[in-house]
Amino acid sequence: MAKKNKSKKTLVEQILDKASIAYEPLTFATYEENGVVQFEHGDIDEHTIYKTLALNGNKTGPVVGVVPLDWHLSEKKLAAVSGNKKVEMIPLKDLVKTTGYIHGANNPVGIYKTKHFPIFIEQEAQKQGTIIVSSGEVGRSIKIAASDLATFVAAPFVDLQR
Repeated sequence: MAKKNKSKKTLVEQILDKASIAYEPLTFATYEENGVVQFEHGDIDEHTIYKTLALNGNKTGPVVGVVPLDWHLSEKKLAAVSGNKKVEMIPLKDLVKTTGYIHGANNPVGIYKTKHFPIFIEQEAQKQGTIIVSSGEVGRSIKIAASDLATFVAAPFVDLQR
């Protein structure tokens, strides 16, 4: 009898299953370019794919901003909403130690459940309704209702666009 070729669920998917939160798992082909992992997103609009960025606040320590892939995060706006004077990106060499995830696999669900860092989601996500975020492994993502994600990770929708 042949085994089914079904990939194991990521920790994020397991967490969402346990919380009975609906999502759709997605897989993207990946490749490395100039030492940075990239992914092929085909005909999916980049504006619906959100990146999870980990930063250090001068007062609060780590904070997380979630913004569309095709937008830049305003560090000044994230600092203001998170109670910091300034925030700066966590150096790549410290990322795994800080968030538990490698570059390209950071995600709001895993970071919130394991680290409890404050998370802020760009208000554009609320307007879009459904967004795509990493599910904790490079090339693996989830499509989820932005409101469900925000509620689950206790994240307000705020203006983070630069």
